[in-house]
Amino acid sequence: MMATAHRTYRSALHPLHAILLAGTIPLFLGATLSDYAYSSTYHILWSMFASWLIAGGLVFAGLALLCAIIGLFRADRRRGLFLAYFFLLLAVWVVGFFNALVHAKDAWGMMPTGFILSIIVTVLACAATWIGLSSLSAGGRE
Repeated sequence: MMATAHRTYRSALHPLHAILLAGTIPLFLGATLSDYAYSSTYHILWSMFASWLIAGGLVFAGLALLCAIIGLFRADRRRGLFLAYFFLLLAVWVVGFFNALVHAKDAWGMMPTGFILSIIVTVLACAATWIGLSSLSAGGRE
């Protein structure tokens, strides 16, 4: 009698993908906090901080989106979950891009729309990171 071992391989996110995905949260959260600081103090420097943090968040989210596109073609069993993750990450990038356009205005003109968009993109980034790091990395059931 021969014993056979069944191996289960977990399809976790690539470490670079996970770093890029996790990097979006502090950048977009920093932009939200900078917008809050500007709305409290009206120092223009806070609006410039928010603009740069949003630009960095867009770079990280764009590269994570590129990794998600590659992972979308590699996903086999959990394609539905990966599609939801991909579209959520796409929403992060699109809303973040519009947020960057709003922040390109002068400091007085970007409020309150820029602050509201910063809150929305931060919540979306947290949701995308939650799905990406917990559900997709866990391996799921066989």
